[in-house]
Amino acid sequence: MGAVMALFGIFLILPLILTLSGGFESKEGGFTAFHIFEVFRDPLLRAGLVNSLWIAIAVTSLCLVISLPLAFLEARTKYPGQGLLSPLLLLPLILPPFVGAIGFRHIFGRTGSLSVLLQDWGIISQPLDLLADGGWTAVVLVEALHLYPIVFLNATAALANIDPALEEAAQSCSAGPWARFRRILLPLLRPGLFAGCTIVFIWSFTELGTPLMFDMREVTSVQIFDGLKEVASSPRPYALASVMLGISMLLYLGGRRILGREIAGGWTKSARGSEPRILRGPTGILATIAVIGFVIFAAMPHIGVLLAAAAPVGGWYESILPESLALGNLTEALQHPTASTSIRNSLGLAAGATMIDVILGFGIAWLIVRTTLPGRQILDALSMLPLAVPGLVMAFGFVALSLRWPFNTPQLEPFFDILGGEPNPIPLLVIAYAVRRLPYVVRSAAAGLQQTGGELEEAAFGLGASQITVTRLITLPLIAANLAAGALLAFAFAMLEVSDSIVLAQREAHYPVTKAIAALSERLGDGPSVAAAMGAWGMLLLALALFMASRILGNRLGAIFRA
Repeated sequence: MGAVMALFGIFLILPLILTLSGGFESKEGGFTAFHIFEVFRDPLLRAGLVNSLWIAIAVTSLCLVISLPLAFLEARTKYPGQGLLSPLLLLPLILPPFVGAIGFRHIFGRTGSLSVLLQDWGIISQPLDLLADGGWTAVVLVEALHLYPIVFLNATAALANIDPALEEAAQSCSAGPWARFRRILLPLLRPGLFAGCTIVFIWSFTELGTPLMFDMREVTSVQIFDGLKEVASSPRPYALASVMLGISMLLYLGGRRILGREIAGGWTKSARGSEPRILRGPTGILATIAVIGFVIFAAMPHIGVLLAAAAPVGGWYESILPESLALGNLTEALQHPTASTSIRNSLGLAAGATMIDVILGFGIAWLIVRTTLPGRQILDALSMLPLAVPGLVMAFGFVALSLRWPFNTPQLEPFFDILGGEPNPIPLLVIAYAVRRLPYVVRSAAAGLQQTGGELEEAAFGLGASQITVTRLITLPLIAANLAAGALLAFAFAMLEVSDSIVLAQREAHYPVTKAIAALSERLGDGPSVAAAMGAWGMLLLALALFMASRILGNRLGAIFRA
């Protein structure tokens, strides 16, 4: 417990403290709130905060509007083709939103497929451009289409836990459908909805990659990224990161108090599931068509990325579809110098982070589930904290860590240098990936330990087996599938980590996959095609990881994305 707490203290709490202290530190080394107030006095920084909040509110609201009807349809009905279509509703999770921006441009941009199609049909006379006005609409749509499955998974799991007897009792008292939803279902759904919406709100509020891809500079995340150049000499980037962290935490804690609390005596898992309503005839066909239509719309960024990856350089411009397809682009992209180097970097970084997560995740889960040590609740909260802390703030905190003692000493600086003349971000990238993805392994391992109980372990102890023997021969084999599911998710999401990669890797030789995609998408010539091809390979990796994890965890997959 002490060793794990110390690791959390150094690589989770300390970066956050350094970020906050940098924002409140005066020139003389004392305390001042001047820099924080300057953030709100500066019109440009204030506009960035307002824009970021509006994006987060719009994305979270849109995710709710999308997810609630889908959750009710999935949990309370059976419609034709449901077995095939249900997994496809999770498809958007396989593509980071900033990669989806590549496909979104090709389909919804000024010269994209939709604009050309509507002009050909005579519906519009001027090009339709959803990237206009700073790309606000595009950022909201791309992020919402990527993040709604997190709310959907939590809402579906919450619906499955509601005792149908409560609704039946309300119906017997003549309560109509709206009254039952408002007085029974919504209050019981509230904790589950809050769990999903928290992740969505913080993610969209602090998202860096998507605004960068749409060249939307007037948001707080991009302003913090641009401030890295002056981080060693100015407190302004620290103050901005501190404000972002403070707003995220205040909104999370306030929302948890208002919306996240459970109703006393009401949140008990049902002993029997509610009987799904079987939709037949026109109603069933209509439900199937609606889900198919939404799946196709949600997959538009993915389709755009795949087509852009298969199109020759310059072969998809002012046309509905690419003029020709060259599937060899996908293999040629792997041989591109920047792409191949970044893939090797990400494979090594993600593998190292996953190994750390499996060892730590199992240890933390065992301490939480199998012991009665004081402080277990604190350990559980710390292991989940990376889900609630903005990824960009964490990345900025690691930059601050590299500039402070003891990491800036001659002995450690060669291994933890980010902004120096000879940077070496590899150790900090591995640690950052491990910290960010640790919750997936902890939640998955804890679920396995809770399912298996402790009777077999107690019997082995009774026969004189040591703790190491019991762990090796009984505990680990029993939860191996859960550990594998958590490790798959940790590896896949680490391979496509955005904020840490963009902030910590400053030289091309150190670029992970996501930083390479961002850099290549801005280059002339074959850069955008190579970036799209790399995005396509990333989609395949995440799709396989999510499919295998969902097969192992089933409905418990939603708990992985819960702060």
